[in-house]
Amino acid sequence: MNTKKEVTHLGYQIIGHAIKVHKTLGPGLLEIIYEHCLKYELEKSGFSVVQQLYVPVVYDNLEMDMNLRVDLLINDLIIVELKATENILPVYEAQLLTYMKLLQKPHGLLLNFFTDNITKTMKPFVNEVFNTLPDEW
Repeated sequence: MNTKKEVTHLGYQIIGHAIKVHKTLGPGLLEIIYEHCLKYELEKSGFSVVQQLYVPVVYDNLEMDMNLRVDLLINDLIIVELKATENILPVYEAQLLTYMKLLQKPHGLLLNFFTDNITKTMKPFVNEVFNTLPDEW
């Protein structure tokens, strides 16, 4: 069982690795490049990373293959959606929150690499799954 404190700490570690990737590469590249580099950095540090995880959509016993994919799932807890765009649109936030709900994951990070400072543009999210976790052991 994970705690809110552990999940939050993991989120900070992921952000630290994203900052490293961003400082090394800078803005202006394709999203997929940042995705591969962040996956590499996280795995190098011992994290479990699933890239382009299929997200099933089930409606009333009907499972639809809509080709929804999560960019990165870290330690089976945190979904990371990466962008490399001028503006973060509300639809990106809604997309991440929906992925978190469909996969029952407590935490999500929306990271935009098209920026001069990734910490100013990144957005963390938690949901009802996070709220059910104990604060600490």
